[in-house]
Amino acid sequence: MSKREELIAKYASDLETKCGEKVDMKLLTAVTIGCGPSIYNKDSSTVSAGDPKELERVKKNFLIKKLELKDSPKLDEGIQAVIEQYGRSNRNKYRAVVYYLLVKHFRKASKFK
Repeated sequence: MSKREELIAKYASDLETKCGEKVDMKLLTAVTIGCGPSIYNKDSSTVSAGDPKELERVKKNFLIKKLELKDSPKLDEGIQAVIEQYGRSNRNKYRAVVYYLLVKHFRKASKFK
């Protein structure tokens, strides 16, 4: 099993146990690949939900650039909804899991097909 496959399995487990999601493995794999090499770096592989600058980066670099959504308060609301779903008390919020949940929240799976 490759390192990426191991990470995808870990992300799927998080989605099932911490988020209560039935995982679309094809979509999770595509979102994980879309994250690029950041998934292998301890710092960049997670999202700091308590850091407003980090959440702004998620909004600009993922929601606006990658998913091509228009900037609006709905983007911030979506990010907060995903963080709630993942669990605010959960320290390790994996970037690929957060992005997967955002893709599902905004119904943008077609961007990864």
